[in-house]
Amino acid sequence: MRLLISGASGLLGLNFALEACREHEVYGIVHRRRLRQTPFTSIQCDLTDDAARRQLLRQISPDWVVHCAALADLEACEADPPLAKKLNTDLPAKLAEDVSNGGARLLHVSTDAVFDGQRGGYTEEDEPHPLSVYAQTKLAGEQAVLAIHPNALVVRVNFYGWSLSGKRSLAEFFFNNLRTGKETPGFQDVFFCPLLANDLAKILLTMMKMDLKGLYHVVACESISKYGFGVELARAFGLDEKLIRPSSVLEAGLRASRSPNMTLSVAKLQSVFPQSLPDIRQGLQRFVALYREGYSERLRSMNDEDSRVL
Repeated sequence: MRLLISGASGLLGLNFALEACREHEVYGIVHRRRLRQTPFTSIQCDLTDDAARRQLLRQISPDWVVHCAALADLEACEADPPLAKKLNTDLPAKLAEDVSNGGARLLHVSTDAVFDGQRGGYTEEDEPHPLSVYAQTKLAGEQAVLAIHPNALVVRVNFYGWSLSGKRSLAEFFFNNLRTGKETPGFQDVFFCPLLANDLAKILLTMMKMDLKGLYHVVACESISKYGFGVELARAFGLDEKLIRPSSVLEAGLRASRSPNMTLSVAKLQSVFPQSLPDIRQGLQRFVALYREGYSERLRSMNDEDSRVL
């Protein structure tokens, strides 16, 4: 397959591109932060530029467009709702139209945050109730994609992993603090189903090969609190779990509302998927193995610091 991946310098986009290029022809789109020495073709493009986006699609002629790019900083979305709408709602809608007109397929990445978290265990049939600007714009984006391009595959996810900067994911936050002996807060009142980005990428590639379409939840097969996740990560690395201080999201003083229970049901996907979805400890074991293999250093070597546009 020929894949065009947006957000290729982001946490999911980069890990997806690295997993996919082992078997597929991969083109990764970056905007402000260029990459260097990647095993896939990296292309700089502003996807909000209609002419540039359409020219790129014609030039590459992909089988699938994988849209990972988004304004994912919840606080930034609260501070600038028009920008959040532009990137999280309007751009996916335009991509869906362009991709559909060109005959390709679209994989659009959404979020578990579309639910208010009052009960958890949400299925694809449950009515979303987004609390933050980020969640509202992401929900509008996934709805627009499916309305415009019914053959699109839309996935709601929650993931962690090694990133370009080494500071993008919750797992990196815990690891960076724990290995330097720094006390670290962990929310006991926020539950989620975190999936390693590399595992998520492999699952999504299989779903694409299976020609799935519509809406799916793609997360770990079990849930945990963010505090519990930190403790499990500490144990996996052999670090001091006592450095993790139980805390509440209410203490954090965050501007954007967070859903307390973001757990999703994966029954729909598991009913058609050929393997069992990973549990949390399996993902963390793989996260540790990647670190010991030098994977995080490899990612940082791809960071073209001098190219960043501020």
